[in-house]
Amino acid sequence: MAPESVSFRISRNAEDLAHTVHALSLRLVKLEQRLAGVELQLDRRQDQDPKEIASLANVERLVLDCRALLEVSEESDGAEGEDFGPLEAVA
Repeated sequence: MAPESVSFRISRNAEDLAHTVHALSLRLVKLEQRLAGVELQLDRRQDQDPKEIASLANVERLVLDCRALLEVSEESDGAEGEDFGPLEAVA
């Protein structure tokens, strides 16, 4: 009976090994899918960054234009010599 018990142990160990390899394969597939998802998100963010940078550049340009207009407005108000003082709330 010794050869049968050795054969049983070898078969059992091979089956356990097959289950382990299968479980590892499933985990590997899941990890590869997650990696692909993360790479896709990263690609999307990189695509959006130039758009966001352009949008921020436009906002910055608008702010600079507004400041320039305010400076011109302050200069023209000061040139007329009229000073209305601080604005007060009307009750």
